[in-house]
Amino acid sequence: MTAVTSGKVLVTGANGFIAIWIVKKLLEQGYSVRGTIRSESKGKHLKEVFKGYGSKLEIVVVEDITKVRVCTDYRRVYSRSDAIGASTRSNIPHHPPTSARTIRTTLITPAVQGTTGILRSALQHGASVKRVVITSSTAAVLTQDPNPRVFSEDNWNERSIGEVETKGREAAPFDKYRASKTLAERAAWNFVEENKGSIGFDLVVLNPPFVYGPILHAVDSVENLNASMQDWWAAVSGKKDNKFLATVGSSWIDVRDLAHAHVLAIQKEAAGGNRIIVSEGPYKWQDWELAIAVNAAHAAEPKLPAGNSSYEPAKAVHYIRYDVARAKKLLGLEYISIQQSAKDVVENFKEKKWIA
Repeated sequence: MTAVTSGKVLVTGANGFIAIWIVKKLLEQGYSVRGTIRSESKGKHLKEVFKGYGSKLEIVVVEDITKVRVCTDYRRVYSRSDAIGASTRSNIPHHPPTSARTIRTTLITPAVQGTTGILRSALQHGASVKRVVITSSTAAVLTQDPNPRVFSEDNWNERSIGEVETKGREAAPFDKYRASKTLAERAAWNFVEENKGSIGFDLVVLNPPFVYGPILHAVDSVENLNASMQDWWAAVSGKKDNKFLATVGSSWIDVRDLAHAHVLAIQKEAAGGNRIIVSEGPYKWQDWELAIAVNAAHAAEPKLPAGNSSYEPAKAVHYIRYDVARAKKLLGLEYISIQQSAKDVVENFKEKKWIA
Protein backbone atom coordinates (compact mmCIF):
# COMPACT_ATOMS: atom_id res chain seq x y z
CA MET A 1 0.00 0.00 0.00
CA THR A 2 1.42 3.33 -1.12
CA ALA A 3 0.27 6.81 -0.14
CA VAL A 4 0.28 9.51 -2.83
CA THR A 5 1.30 12.80 -1.23
CA SER A 6 2.22 14.65 -4.43
CA GLY A 7 2.03 14.30 -8.20
CA LYS A 8 -0.88 14.12 -10.65
CA VAL A 9 -4.36 12.87 -9.81
CA LEU A 10 -6.91 11.86 -12.44
CA VAL A 11 -10.44 12.98 -11.47
CA THR A 12 -13.26 11.52 -13.54
CA GLY A 13 -16.38 13.55 -14.36
CA ALA A 14 -14.57 16.62 -13.04
CA ASN A 15 -17.46 19.02 -13.68
CA GLY A 16 -19.89 17.21 -11.34
CA PHE A 17 -21.28 18.33 -7.95
CA ILE A 18 -18.84 16.19 -5.95
CA ALA A 19 -15.94 15.91 -8.39
CA ILE A 20 -15.38 19.66 -8.82
CA TRP A 21 -14.86 19.96 -5.06
CA ILE A 22 -12.37 17.08 -5.23
CA VAL A 23 -10.51 19.00 -7.94
CA LYS A 24 -10.51 22.12 -5.73
CA LYS A 25 -9.20 20.30 -2.65
CA LEU A 26 -6.44 18.59 -4.65
CA LEU A 27 -5.28 21.82 -6.30
CA GLU A 28 -5.27 23.60 -2.96
CA GLN A 29 -2.94 20.93 -1.59
CA GLY A 30 -0.47 21.24 -4.45
CA TYR A 31 -1.43 18.30 -6.66
CA SER A 32 -1.71 18.55 -10.41
CA VAL A 33 -5.12 17.43 -11.65
CA ARG A 34 -6.19 15.84 -14.92
CA GLY A 35 -9.97 16.09 -15.08
CA THR A 36 -12.17 14.21 -17.52
CA ILE A 37 -15.38 15.69 -18.94
CA ARG A 38 -17.89 14.39 -21.50
CA SER A 39 -17.75 17.37 -23.88
CA GLU A 40 -15.55 20.37 -24.55
CA SER A 41 -18.29 22.79 -23.50
CA LYS A 42 -18.36 21.34 -19.98
CA GLY A 43 -14.74 22.40 -19.49
CA LYS A 44 -15.34 26.16 -19.76
CA HIS A 45 -16.65 26.51 -16.22
CA LEU A 46 -13.80 24.42 -14.80
CA LYS A 47 -11.23 26.57 -16.55
CA GLU A 48 -12.83 29.72 -15.20
CA VAL A 49 -13.17 28.48 -11.60
CA PHE A 50 -9.56 27.26 -11.45
CA LYS A 51 -7.89 29.75 -13.77
CA GLY A 52 -5.49 30.74 -11.02
CA TYR A 53 -3.88 27.30 -11.10
CA GLY A 54 -2.74 27.52 -14.71
CA SER A 55 -1.17 24.33 -16.03
CA LYS A 56 -1.80 22.50 -12.74
CA LEU A 57 -5.25 21.64 -14.17
CA GLU A 58 -5.47 19.65 -17.40
CA ILE A 59 -8.87 18.88 -18.92
CA VAL A 60 -9.46 15.88 -21.20
CA VAL A 61 -12.68 15.01 -23.08
CA VAL A 62 -13.85 11.40 -22.66
CA GLU A 63 -17.35 10.91 -24.05
CA ASP A 64 -18.32 7.60 -22.44
CA ILE A 65 -16.18 5.62 -20.02
CA THR A 66 -18.33 2.49 -20.43
CA LYS A 67 -17.37 1.98 -24.07
CA VAL A 68 -14.41 -0.30 -24.74
CA ARG A 69 -13.09 2.01 -27.46
CA VAL A 70 -13.01 4.91 -25.07
CA CYS A 71 -11.43 2.85 -22.32
CA THR A 72 -8.68 1.94 -24.79
CA ASP A 73 -8.26 5.64 -25.53
CA TYR A 74 -7.57 6.08 -21.85
CA ARG A 75 -3.91 5.38 -22.50
CA ARG A 76 -3.43 9.12 -22.97
CA VAL A 77 -5.62 9.89 -19.95
CA TYR A 78 -3.98 7.55 -17.48
CA SER A 79 -0.37 8.16 -18.46
CA ARG A 80 1.74 9.71 -15.70
CA SER A 81 -1.17 9.72 -13.22
CA ASP A 82 -0.21 8.81 -9.66
CA ALA A 83 -3.73 8.36 -8.29
CA ILE A 84 -7.35 8.35 -9.44
CA GLY A 85 -10.37 9.92 -7.78
CA ALA A 86 -13.59 8.61 -9.30
CA SER A 87 -17.13 9.67 -8.45
CA THR A 88 -19.24 7.14 -10.31
CA ARG A 89 -22.90 7.89 -10.90
CA SER A 90 -26.13 5.91 -10.74
CA ASN A 91 -29.47 7.54 -11.41
CA ILE A 92 -32.64 7.10 -9.34
CA PRO A 93 -35.26 6.20 -11.97
CA HIS A 94 -38.46 8.23 -11.61
CA HIS A 95 -40.07 6.44 -14.57
CA PRO A 96 -39.69 2.67 -14.09
CA PRO A 97 -38.09 0.66 -16.91
CA THR A 98 -40.46 -1.72 -18.66
CA SER A 99 -38.70 -4.97 -17.72
CA ALA A 100 -36.04 -6.51 -15.50
CA ARG A 101 -33.81 -6.70 -18.58
CA THR A 102 -34.23 -2.98 -19.20
CA ILE A 103 -33.39 -2.23 -15.57
CA ARG A 104 -30.12 -4.09 -15.99
CA THR A 105 -29.20 -2.52 -19.33
CA THR A 106 -30.16 1.06 -18.46
CA LEU A 107 -29.21 1.25 -14.79
CA ILE A 108 -27.17 -1.63 -13.41
CA THR A 109 -24.87 -2.45 -16.32
CA PRO A 110 -23.75 1.19 -16.85
CA ALA A 111 -23.02 1.53 -13.12
CA VAL A 112 -20.98 -1.67 -13.05
CA GLN A 113 -19.17 -0.97 -16.31
CA GLY A 114 -18.47 2.62 -15.33
CA THR A 115 -16.73 1.43 -12.17
CA THR A 116 -14.86 -1.55 -13.57
CA GLY A 117 -13.98 0.41 -16.72
CA ILE A 118 -11.94 2.82 -14.61
CA LEU A 119 -10.10 -0.03 -12.91
CA ARG A 120 -9.53 -1.95 -16.14
CA SER A 121 -8.13 1.12 -17.86
CA ALA A 122 -5.90 1.82 -14.87
CA LEU A 123 -4.59 -1.74 -15.10
CA GLN A 124 -3.98 -1.53 -18.85
CA HIS A 125 -2.74 2.04 -19.21
CA GLY A 126 -1.88 3.42 -15.79
CA ALA A 127 1.53 2.00 -14.98
CA SER A 128 2.23 4.87 -12.59
CA VAL A 129 -1.12 4.70 -10.74
CA LYS A 130 -0.63 3.75 -7.09
CA ARG A 131 -4.10 4.29 -5.65
CA VAL A 132 -7.69 4.48 -6.89
CA VAL A 133 -10.39 6.09 -4.72
CA ILE A 134 -13.98 5.46 -5.80
CA THR A 135 -17.11 7.07 -4.40
CA SER A 136 -19.75 4.42 -3.81
CA SER A 137 -22.64 5.08 -1.43
CA THR A 138 -24.21 3.92 1.80
CA ALA A 139 -26.92 2.68 -0.58
CA ALA A 140 -24.58 -0.30 -0.96
CA VAL A 141 -24.49 -0.73 2.83
CA LEU A 142 -27.93 -0.19 4.33
CA THR A 143 -30.94 -2.46 4.50
CA GLN A 144 -34.36 -1.06 5.41
CA ASP A 145 -35.30 -2.26 8.88
CA PRO A 146 -38.40 -1.56 11.01
CA ASN A 147 -36.15 -1.05 14.04
CA PRO A 148 -33.33 1.47 14.59
CA ARG A 149 -30.01 0.02 13.45
CA VAL A 150 -26.35 0.97 13.14
CA PHE A 151 -24.58 -0.10 9.93
CA SER A 152 -20.86 -0.57 9.37
CA GLU A 153 -18.54 -1.40 6.47
CA ASP A 154 -19.24 -5.09 7.10
CA ASN A 155 -22.81 -4.66 5.85
CA TRP A 156 -23.92 -5.07 2.24
CA ASN A 157 -27.32 -4.24 0.78
CA GLU A 158 -28.43 -7.66 -0.43
CA ARG A 159 -32.10 -6.81 -0.01
CA SER A 160 -32.27 -4.28 -2.85
CA ILE A 161 -30.58 -6.72 -5.23
CA GLY A 162 -33.20 -9.32 -4.29
CA GLU A 163 -36.03 -6.82 -4.78
CA VAL A 164 -34.88 -6.01 -8.30
CA GLU A 165 -34.32 -9.66 -9.18
CA THR A 166 -37.77 -10.74 -7.97
CA LYS A 167 -39.93 -7.70 -8.76
CA GLY A 168 -38.25 -6.30 -11.86
CA ARG A 169 -39.93 -3.08 -12.98
CA GLU A 170 -42.21 -3.17 -9.93
CA ALA A 171 -39.26 -2.75 -7.57
CA ALA A 172 -39.13 0.64 -5.85
CA PRO A 173 -36.96 3.27 -7.59
CA PHE A 174 -34.66 3.49 -4.58
CA ASP A 175 -34.15 -0.28 -4.62
CA LYS A 176 -33.12 -0.09 -8.28
CA TYR A 177 -30.65 2.67 -7.45
CA ARG A 178 -29.32 0.87 -4.38
CA ALA A 179 -28.95 -2.40 -6.27
CA SER A 180 -26.88 -0.63 -8.93
CA LYS A 181 -24.59 0.91 -6.30
CA THR A 182 -24.18 -2.41 -4.47
CA LEU A 183 -23.39 -4.39 -7.60
CA ALA A 184 -21.03 -1.72 -8.93
CA GLU A 185 -19.03 -1.59 -5.71
CA ARG A 186 -18.90 -5.37 -5.39
CA ALA A 187 -17.66 -5.56 -8.99
CA ALA A 188 -14.84 -3.15 -8.09
CA TRP A 189 -13.65 -5.29 -5.18
CA ASN A 190 -13.97 -8.44 -7.27
CA PHE A 191 -11.89 -6.88 -10.03
CA VAL A 192 -9.10 -6.03 -7.60
CA GLU A 193 -9.14 -9.54 -6.14
CA GLU A 194 -9.15 -11.23 -9.55
CA ASN A 195 -6.25 -9.11 -10.78
CA LYS A 196 -4.22 -8.83 -7.58
CA GLY A 197 -1.22 -10.46 -9.19
CA SER A 198 -0.95 -7.85 -11.93
CA ILE A 199 -2.24 -4.52 -10.65
CA GLY A 200 0.16 -1.95 -9.26
CA PHE A 201 -2.42 0.04 -7.32
CA ASP A 202 -4.70 -0.48 -4.35
CA LEU A 203 -8.34 0.52 -3.98
CA VAL A 204 -10.21 2.67 -1.46
CA VAL A 205 -14.00 2.96 -1.60
CA LEU A 206 -15.80 5.80 0.18
CA ASN A 207 -19.44 5.23 1.15
CA PRO A 208 -21.23 8.53 1.82
CA PRO A 209 -24.96 8.94 2.53
CA PHE A 210 -26.84 11.94 1.08
CA VAL A 211 -24.45 14.71 0.02
CA TYR A 212 -25.42 18.35 0.54
CA GLY A 213 -23.49 21.60 0.50
CA PRO A 214 -22.57 24.69 -1.55
CA ILE A 215 -22.63 24.55 -5.34
CA LEU A 216 -19.36 24.98 -7.21
CA HIS A 217 -20.23 23.26 -10.50
CA ALA A 218 -22.10 24.97 -13.35
CA VAL A 219 -25.85 25.20 -12.59
CA ASP A 220 -28.08 27.91 -14.02
CA SER A 221 -31.14 27.50 -11.78
CA VAL A 222 -32.50 25.74 -8.71
CA GLU A 223 -34.58 23.56 -11.04
CA ASN A 224 -31.38 22.17 -12.59
CA LEU A 225 -29.65 21.26 -9.34
CA ASN A 226 -28.49 17.68 -8.80
CA ALA A 227 -31.05 15.42 -7.10
CA SER A 228 -29.82 15.70 -3.50
CA MET A 229 -29.70 19.49 -3.56
CA GLN A 230 -33.12 19.67 -5.22
CA ASP A 231 -34.44 17.68 -2.26
CA TRP A 232 -32.61 20.01 0.14
CA TRP A 233 -34.10 23.09 -1.45
CA ALA A 234 -37.63 21.64 -1.53
CA ALA A 235 -37.44 20.79 2.18
CA VAL A 236 -36.15 24.15 3.43
CA SER A 237 -38.17 26.43 1.14
CA GLY A 238 -41.64 25.54 2.42
CA LYS A 239 -42.58 22.83 -0.08
CA LYS A 240 -42.96 20.08 2.56
CA ASP A 241 -45.52 19.81 5.35
CA ASN A 242 -44.75 19.73 9.07
CA LYS A 243 -45.20 15.97 9.42
CA PHE A 244 -42.71 15.35 6.61
CA LEU A 245 -40.17 17.74 8.13
CA ALA A 246 -40.34 16.11 11.57
CA THR A 247 -40.39 12.45 10.52
CA VAL A 248 -38.48 12.10 7.24
CA GLY A 249 -34.70 12.15 7.04
CA SER A 250 -31.58 10.08 6.55
CA SER A 251 -27.85 10.64 7.12
CA TRP A 252 -25.69 13.22 5.37
CA ILE A 253 -22.25 14.64 4.66
CA ASP A 254 -21.20 18.05 3.36
CA VAL A 255 -19.80 17.84 -0.17
CA ARG A 256 -16.62 19.60 0.97
CA ASP A 257 -16.01 16.91 3.60
CA LEU A 258 -16.52 14.17 1.02
CA ALA A 259 -13.99 15.89 -1.24
CA HIS A 260 -11.58 16.17 1.68
CA ALA A 261 -12.09 12.47 2.41
CA HIS A 262 -11.02 11.73 -1.17
CA VAL A 263 -7.78 13.63 -0.67
CA LEU A 264 -7.12 11.94 2.68
CA ALA A 265 -7.84 8.54 1.14
CA ILE A 266 -5.15 9.25 -1.44
CA GLN A 267 -2.68 10.49 1.17
CA LYS A 268 -3.10 7.94 3.97
CA GLU A 269 -1.17 4.72 3.41
CA ALA A 270 -3.32 2.70 5.82
CA ALA A 271 -6.49 3.55 3.90
CA GLY A 272 -5.52 1.25 1.03
CA GLY A 273 -7.75 -1.79 0.57
CA ASN A 274 -10.54 -0.37 2.73
CA ARG A 275 -14.20 0.38 2.38
CA ILE A 276 -14.90 3.53 4.46
CA ILE A 277 -18.25 5.01 5.50
CA VAL A 278 -18.08 8.82 5.71
CA SER A 279 -21.10 10.45 7.38
CA GLU A 280 -21.62 13.48 9.61
CA GLY A 281 -24.67 11.85 11.16
CA PRO A 282 -28.45 11.42 10.93
CA TYR A 283 -31.03 14.17 10.45
CA LYS A 284 -34.70 14.89 10.03
CA TRP A 285 -35.47 17.65 7.55
CA GLN A 286 -36.60 19.88 10.41
CA ASP A 287 -32.99 19.82 11.69
CA TRP A 288 -32.02 21.74 8.53
CA GLU A 289 -34.90 24.16 9.11
CA LEU A 290 -33.65 24.72 12.67
CA ALA A 291 -30.08 25.15 11.46
CA ILE A 292 -31.18 27.89 9.10
CA ALA A 293 -33.41 29.51 11.72
CA VAL A 294 -30.73 29.82 14.38
CA ASN A 295 -27.73 30.92 12.34
CA ALA A 296 -26.78 34.18 10.69
CA ALA A 297 -28.05 33.04 7.34
CA HIS A 298 -31.64 33.10 8.55
CA ALA A 299 -31.14 36.50 10.14
CA ALA A 300 -29.98 37.72 6.75
CA GLU A 301 -32.85 35.98 4.97
CA PRO A 302 -35.92 35.82 7.25
CA LYS A 303 -38.17 34.85 4.34
CA LEU A 304 -37.11 31.23 4.66
CA PRO A 305 -39.79 29.33 6.62
CA ALA A 306 -39.16 28.11 10.17
CA GLY A 307 -40.88 24.79 9.51
CA ASN A 308 -42.31 22.64 12.30
CA SER A 309 -42.01 24.60 15.55
CA SER A 310 -43.17 21.62 17.66
CA TYR A 311 -40.25 19.43 16.60
CA GLU A 312 -37.96 18.24 19.42
CA PRO A 313 -34.59 16.96 18.09
CA ALA A 314 -33.87 14.93 21.23
CA LYS A 315 -37.02 12.86 20.67
CA ALA A 316 -36.43 12.12 16.98
CA VAL A 317 -36.00 8.44 16.12
CA HIS A 318 -33.35 7.72 13.51
CA TYR A 319 -33.78 4.25 12.02
CA ILE A 320 -30.49 4.26 10.14
CA ARG A 321 -27.18 5.30 11.65
CA TYR A 322 -23.62 4.58 10.55
CA ASP A 323 -20.51 3.58 12.45
CA VAL A 324 -17.85 6.02 11.23
CA ALA A 325 -15.01 4.80 13.46
CA ARG A 326 -13.03 3.58 10.46
CA ALA A 327 -13.11 7.02 8.82
CA LYS A 328 -11.89 8.55 12.07
CA LYS A 329 -9.11 5.98 12.51
CA LEU A 330 -7.83 5.78 8.94
CA LEU A 331 -8.54 9.29 7.64
CA GLY A 332 -8.82 11.41 10.77
CA LEU A 333 -11.86 12.97 9.13
CA GLU A 334 -13.70 15.77 10.93
CA TYR A 335 -17.08 17.02 9.76
CA ILE A 336 -18.71 20.34 8.96
CA SER A 337 -21.78 20.76 11.21
CA ILE A 338 -25.33 20.92 9.93
CA GLN A 339 -25.50 24.52 11.18
CA GLN A 340 -22.42 25.59 9.23
CA SER A 341 -23.43 23.69 6.10
CA ALA A 342 -26.91 25.25 6.14
CA LYS A 343 -25.43 28.73 6.59
CA ASP A 344 -22.96 28.23 3.74
CA VAL A 345 -25.59 26.86 1.34
CA VAL A 346 -27.97 29.76 1.99
CA GLU A 347 -25.17 32.26 1.41
CA ASN A 348 -24.18 30.35 -1.74
CA PHE A 349 -27.78 30.46 -3.03
CA LYS A 350 -28.07 34.17 -2.27
CA GLU A 351 -24.92 34.83 -4.28
CA LYS A 352 -26.51 32.99 -7.19
CA LYS A 353 -29.72 34.98 -6.64
CA TRP A 354 -31.72 31.80 -6.07
CA ILE A 355 -32.90 33.44 -2.85
CA ALA A 356 -34.29 36.91 -3.61
